Amino acid sequence: MASQSQGVQQLLAAEKKAAEKVSEARKRKARRLKQAKDEAQSEIDKFKQEREKQFKEYEANYLGSQGDVALKIKSDTATRIDKGNKQVSGNKDAVIERILQLVKDINPECHQNHIKN
Repeated sequence: MASQSQGVQQLLAAEKKAAEKVSEARKRKARRLKQAKDEAQSEIDKFKQEREKQFKEYEANYLGSQGDVALKIKSDTATRIDKGNKQVSGNKDAVIERILQLVKDINPECHQNHIKN
């Protein structure tokens, strides 16, 4: 009986050791996963910064800065306003003359709904 209980004790001790090893392995695995995740995140951040820098350079080279765009818009607006003002000044006299002509040319007649007796 003593040998059986000693064998049971050895099995329990071996089971306890195995459980500790499994627990330790799980902890190492969790640490490795966390470390891998942190490394991946740092690589992602580095890549993101690189791409952002490339985009800023591309934007500056091909699209210009926002200040350049604002100046171009102001310039275009001023050009269009000048063009409109020139058209107004060029046609102003003719329009005024036409309006005066329409006001002066009065042809008095009765309205078609007016009853004639």
